[in-house]
Amino acid sequence: MTSLRFIIPALAALLLGACASKPTQDYDIKYNFNDLKQFTLQKPANISDPLSTSRIDTAIVEHLTARGYVQTSDQAQFMVTYGFKVVDKPKRSGLSIGLGTGSWGSSGGVSVGTSVGVPMGSDSNKMQIIQIDIVDSASNKLVWRGSDAFDFDDGGEKKAKETRETVNKILAQFPPQPR
Repeated sequence: MTSLRFIIPALAALLLGACASKPTQDYDIKYNFNDLKQFTLQKPANISDPLSTSRIDTAIVEHLTARGYVQTSDQAQFMVTYGFKVVDKPKRSGLSIGLGTGSWGSSGGVSVGTSVGVPMGSDSNKMQIIQIDIVDSASNKLVWRGSDAFDFDDGGEKKAKETRETVNKILAQFPPQPR
């Protein structure tokens, strides 16, 4: 019975860890990323959300310069381009299943229960998806792409922080490391 007391919290921690989003990447496996030193930032052609554009610009430049890359307008070895969009994401149903253990006196037991939550307010969340591309300046070919997303309700400081953290998670994979 005591082993269940340790297994259930460990299982709960594992499930919560699985809820965090993980950025994805794809890249040209033949490209030599080691020679890249200077970059230029290219803004999206259609700017529908100037606040998000500014936040993403700042986060990209801060992240890359902190890692030793130099931003330049000419002689850049690679261009950084990006896109983003906001989509409605349905809220979860609120259905949950629980497993519990207990003991009373000298006997113990296991129980299973369910609950259904009633959604309040809107039936969807907003999710911002950010995709960052690295393009070789000489050949104008895409050599790396990373993307991730985050949920938000309102703008302001929380969205600015989530944007910065998401850009950092995406660019933490650049340049790709051989496995």
